[in-house]
Amino acid sequence: MNLEQLRGNLAYQGILLGGTALLTTAALALAARATDADIHAAEALDMKQSFAVVLPGQYDNDLLKDTLQLNGPNGEVTVYRARRSGQIEALVYKVSGNGYAGVIECIMGIDRTGKITGVRVIKHKETPGLGDKIEAAKNRWIFAFEGKSLGEPPSDKWAVKKDGGVFDQFAGATITPRGVVKAVKGGLEFFEKNRAQLLDGSAPSGGKHE
Repeated sequence: MNLEQLRGNLAYQGILLGGTALLTTAALALAARATDADIHAAEALDMKQSFAVVLPGQYDNDLLKDTLQLNGPNGEVTVYRARRSGQIEALVYKVSGNGYAGVIECIMGIDRTGKITGVRVIKHKETPGLGDKIEAAKNRWIFAFEGKSLGEPPSDKWAVKKDGGVFDQFAGATITPRGVVKAVKGGLEFFEKNRAQLLDGSAPSGGKHE
């Protein structure tokens, strides 16, 4: 093989390698897009299922598309608004508190009068057999928030019984329910502070409000 043939072969191999890399990159990009779409669809379905649990009843709008962003005590809060005939009847948003093993994330529903329609824990790292009783599938403790508001019970009674409140604690795991009670109370205080904006019936804009 002479020098010209060798150069030709090397150039061909470089082109082949570059083409293969380009095709591989394109295939990975297409696969990532397809995967992202599936992930977003699964997340949307999961959110809608969570809404149905904490916000019973029928509403005539898509909550995922009817949102409002407001500043909360721990950062920006995305509020999902449920409507009937254009009027906002209820709201759903996430709240969080500190448990024994880390942050406990909850989702709560609240009607336009300020009463809780439901609360569920959606993420936590609490101890199995003790702190995990905050899960609805393992204990009915979380259902105690339904129908409650910032005035029922009074604000100073929004605590576990060990702290002078009305909510039960778990044997050997007081910190966990204490964190959830504090988070839910914070969610009610967020509603009271922002009631006018939250119940403003204007069309969804997705804008941020102070």
